Amino acid sequence: MAHVPPDRNLALELVRVTEAAAMGAGRWIGRGDKVAADQAAVDAMRSMLDTVSMAGVVVIGEGEKDEAPMLYNGEDVGDGNGPEVDVAVDPLEGTRLCAFGQPNSIAVIAASERGSLFFPGAAVYMEKVAVGADSVDAIDIDATPTENVNAVAKAKGKRVTDVRVTVLERDRHDELIGELRQAGARVALIRDGDVAPAIAAARPGTNVDILYGVGGTPEGVISAAALKCLGGGMQGKLWPRNDGERDALVAAGYDVDRVLTTDDLVKSDNIFVAATGVTTGALLSGVRYVRDGVVTDSLVMRSRSGTVRRIEARHTLSKLTHFTGREY
Repeated sequence: MAHVPPDRNLALELVRVTEAAAMGAGRWIGRGDKVAADQAAVDAMRSMLDTVSMAGVVVIGEGEKDEAPMLYNGEDVGDGNGPEVDVAVDPLEGTRLCAFGQPNSIAVIAASERGSLFFPGAAVYMEKVAVGADSVDAIDIDATPTENVNAVAKAKGKRVTDVRVTVLERDRHDELIGELRQAGARVALIRDGDVAPAIAAARPGTNVDILYGVGGTPEGVISAAALKCLGGGMQGKLWPRNDGERDALVAAGYDVDRVLTTDDLVKSDNIFVAATGVTTGALLSGVRYVRDGVVTDSLVMRSRSGTVRRIEARHTLSKLTHFTGREY
């Protein structure tokens, strides 16, 4: 079969996938069961993925980290026809956020040409700095947080005290948070889910200028794909948790001191990303239930054209259930 590059219609097919995952998780918002929420998102995403015209392979799946339900690495997705693509998925980014009814949980998927997504091997975590288009050239992950905040302030033409930095609330970030505040930045701490704020850093009017700190490597690759579509960017570094993980990475040929750029994480310039809000956050509105219906809010991005679509969709539940055979 001749190699078929992914075409623009793939973007709109993928948003159906994230809408389905978000609606699957939506029924579990605030019910305190993150595993059930994740499972519902995975099941809904997988069933919709099977209908997409592509020969996809999951390169970045979620779940190995915490033995959650997952779309696993190496799994074939799509109907097997059409373009050969790498797929990165997070059916429910921020499972705990969803379970506790907190902001910023999303369903997200990225696809790009086969062989173009960075495979992180044993690296579960990476250090990252993500920003929008106006600050890409200002950041340096090897510089201090103070230097980066000052550089971003200058690039954006604003005071340091107006720079808003989002950081995961973790013990490992105590020093980072202290230094950012000392530098004058406004730090917003989040419990989980750093994909939405990374994307938000490249979107106007979101109250996020920088995402900073150590988070999941799969999430880093997905964020890089979205940032590439939005003209933003990030720098990352693998962050082994212990000597065993470091040794495994080195043995597999990874340079753990190397700075990974957006282009290292996603080599292709033909990238498609779709994200749908589960709980309302900086980036998207969450799933809303109305009489016999669900309203979803999504972003659909394509790097080649630079087009970013915001899609609000109303789904009629009785018809959807009849049509798909799934309860939403």
